[in-house]
Amino acid sequence: MDKHKRQLLTGASATLLAASLTGCGTLLYPERKGQGRGRLDPSIVMLDGIGLLLFLIPGIIAFAVDFGNDTIYLPGRRADASDIIEEKKVAELTKPELDRIWQKHYGENAPFELSQVERQYLHTGTDVATVLSASARNNYAPA
Repeated sequence: MDKHKRQLLTGASATLLAASLTGCGTLLYPERKGQGRGRLDPSIVMLDGIGLLLFLIPGIIAFAVDFGNDTIYLPGRRADASDIIEEKKVAELTKPELDRIWQKHYGENAPFELSQVERQYLHTGTDVATVLSASARNNYAPA
């Protein structure tokens, strides 16, 4: 093999190796690194899967890198009670206190009255979405 072909082959191999050592999610969404677990991003799973079908070892590496960096997950996550644990210390809930809490999280005053608020005590690790879903089913069940 002549020197030119060897350099070309070496360069192509190095490029392929470098591309396989980084996952698609890490390349496309570097801001997602370390964001935590959540729902899988189907587009990243498909791209890593294509790499797995075409080249077995680079595809496995791409999945490992994306799972390791948490870039395979969609941004955002489910809230749990630890996200709102500071608010549980409020003993007497008043309209100004409710507006302060709402303003802190949403940037405006609460768009409802204090009489419409139902208070529930949650423990750390409680899935807020599950509690809210159950509460909505109980409060808005058809008559």
